[in-house]
Amino acid sequence: MSGFEADNNGVSISVAADHKTVADFEVSKKPKRNKFAFACSILASLASILLGYDIGVMSGAIIYIKDDLKISDVQVEILVGILNLYCLIGAYTAGRTSDWIGRRYTIIVAAAIFFVGALLMGFATNYAFLMVGRFVAGIGVGFALLIAPVYTAEVFINIGLLLGYVSNYAFSKLRLDLGWRVMLGAGAIPSIFLAIGILTMPESPRWLIMQGRLGEAKTVLDKTSDTKEEARGRLSDIKAAAGIPEDCIDDFVQVQKQTHGEGVWKELFLHPTPVVKHVLICTVGIHFFQQAIGLDSVVLYSPRIFEKAGITSSGGMVVILATLGFSLTIIGHSDNKITWAIGLCITMVLSSVAVFSIGMGPIAWVYSTEIFPLRLRAQGASIGVAVNRVTSGVISMSFISLYEAITIGEAFFLYAGVALVAFFFFFTFLPETQGKTLEEMEGLFGKLVGRREETQKLKRKRKMNEANHQIQLGNNLTTDRQC
Repeated sequence: MSGFEADNNGVSISVAADHKTVADFEVSKKPKRNKFAFACSILASLASILLGYDIGVMSGAIIYIKDDLKISDVQVEILVGILNLYCLIGAYTAGRTSDWIGRRYTIIVAAAIFFVGALLMGFATNYAFLMVGRFVAGIGVGFALLIAPVYTAEVFINIGLLLGYVSNYAFSKLRLDLGWRVMLGAGAIPSIFLAIGILTMPESPRWLIMQGRLGEAKTVLDKTSDTKEEARGRLSDIKAAAGIPEDCIDDFVQVQKQTHGEGVWKELFLHPTPVVKHVLICTVGIHFFQQAIGLDSVVLYSPRIFEKAGITSSGGMVVILATLGFSLTIIGHSDNKITWAIGLCITMVLSSVAVFSIGMGPIAWVYSTEIFPLRLRAQGASIGVAVNRVTSGVISMSFISLYEAITIGEAFFLYAGVALVAFFFFFTFLPETQGKTLEEMEGLFGKLVGRREETQKLKRKRKMNEANHQIQLGNNLTTDRQC
């Protein structure tokens, strides 16, 4: 029997190589994750708390605002939903601002703008003044949404919702003209912590390279990558995208100023290829349906929904809304005024938010970002943001009018119908992209007929490549053993 011996801390270990499979020789080491990069991602995602807090606090504060300012239901709808449209201004401005001053300081600007907006809402003396505050806060939220990482944003939006509900409860006992102002004004507090936290982060290496600051970018990549090899690979990719030669190792270089994508817009809308057209349809569709199913109506107008179900306990409503914000906690039945109809209503509200938060909520953002080719990704993602926010604004500003025109039950039957259409849209148009490279994804888009067959071909090709890799690994191990 042949074999080989390896010395491990002074202990000789005999291995019977002839009867081992290839898998026995593989040492699977899980790569050590970069904690600094993870912390930076979490800090940047905190910007999403601003949107979550505004949604959560407004759902409760609007009850007191309506009674105090004596405004109509139409004015309530506009006040609640208009922030989504103001977000578009902030998002458009944030893109140019981040190119100018960097991603990190853009988040600080977002926090500062929202801080001012929250104070303006808190000190508002009438409806017009309140709308000015909403405008300023909306721009700040738009800044934050564009810059924050989409993968973890949904989690922090829900945390912001919870903070908004806590604020509703904490200040609900104040007198009518003071309580809602403190609720809205307290939104300035999260923005302060956000700005302080962001100051501890490094600047985006991509932005540094676009400014020609290669030395600083390399330092950041070394700190945020799992390995030196990964850092070098990322540096090489970004340099190539910026038009910097691979062999350039200077700490500072002159970089040709990038255009703002005029040619890209033409490729997206005037001369799209079948692949780009399919990707664009998927992006617009997934963002439209994410909001058209009416989830924002459930969250923003949940006090009215529960009131229609017969719930008038302020304390019980806060517990329910807090659970709604986390969207993962199992509903507990209250001892006060519980009936099967109320329990069913609450369960359905919680279930809809929970399913949304683990499905369409985050997936819409991730999916629509990854399917665009790199040259079209920034502009393509901005189209998704615009469709998402406009649809959200329309839904938020029409819910009360809708259920008054029909009934609140029929309004949700309508949303259910939209969700059914969305299901068939996703099944028909959206290919599975999990585990696919950019090159493989381009083969999945551009054709509806034969798309599933193409997916099966990619799976078979990947399995064949993995088998060849295992065979090659086995041959290498055999050669090493013989040597």
